[in-house]
Amino acid sequence: MKNNTICILGGTGFVGRHVMHRLTRHGYRVTVLTRRPERHRSLTVNHDVRLVEADIFDMQVLQHAFQETAAVINLVGILNETGSRENSFERLHAELPKQVAAAASECGVDRLLHMSALHADSNEQHSQYLKTKGDGEDHAHAAASRGLAVTSFRPSVIFGSGDSFFNRFATLLKLAPGVFPLACPNSRFAPVYVGDIAEAICRTLEEQTLIGERLELCGPETWTLKELVEYTRDTLGLKHSIIGLGDGLSKLQARMLGLVPGKPFSMDNYYSLQHDSVCGRNALPDLGIKPTPVSAVVPGYLAAGTMRGQYNHFRQHSKRS
Repeated sequence: MKNNTICILGGTGFVGRHVMHRLTRHGYRVTVLTRRPERHRSLTVNHDVRLVEADIFDMQVLQHAFQETAAVINLVGILNETGSRENSFERLHAELPKQVAAAASECGVDRLLHMSALHADSNEQHSQYLKTKGDGEDHAHAAASRGLAVTSFRPSVIFGSGDSFFNRFATLLKLAPGVFPLACPNSRFAPVYVGDIAEAICRTLEEQTLIGERLELCGPETWTLKELVEYTRDTLGLKHSIIGLGDGLSKLQARMLGLVPGKPFSMDNYYSLQHDSVCGRNALPDLGIKPTPVSAVVPGYLAAGTMRGQYNHFRQHSKRS
């Protein structure tokens, strides 16, 4: 690389913060583009991190930001749309990656790393999340024809302190009256630790053999959605009954909750869950990274040190081992 400066889009988010700090430990300097740097001043405690106010949808702004940058990492993504054009799947997952790739090519950036998703597919017929993720991934890789070295990442559901998976179910369980109806209970996942993803990104930056690759990232275990929610319940020391819903009731729940502010579950989520989020080939071992199991991390931020939560965690974990 021509220098050690990395520019991150989506650097203030859950995954971005982990990637940013891991990069600086690897000796890189990081520039984080954000519309509201004043909200994230705490990130600059790390002296190798620089926040830059920027409209990432402005091509000229991107070109200016990418000058003298060795690599660009695009981590921008959402799980649900808010109804506005600004926060739509199409704009964030498809149009933005195309613009980022074009700006990076124009500025002579060496490397582009792009965050996609397992089963991202531009030909997906139902889930707009997976379709637009596929479109964005294809746009990023198309920049290879302009000399940009591109690698994309396709993780399963990501866990870690501050995640939107275990923490979301923990919140919903605490609000539930004792019975928790769960849509798509048999959907399968291989949850991957955010720290492993951050390390994978760092190692990929300098690995020439991975240029052009679309890397699947998974944890070491496969769980059904119901098993993961039960694990969350047990870790919290709760007694809720988890009732798996059939397909018809799962769709009904998706339609109803899709109308609730914040969309805790939507029809697009339902369609995404029709694809098991497991790897065909997990790239983490190929990168020399031993995948971290859920039990090594999740209890630390869910049980919050309560004796009851810890007891239920160890009891539940011993059953699986």
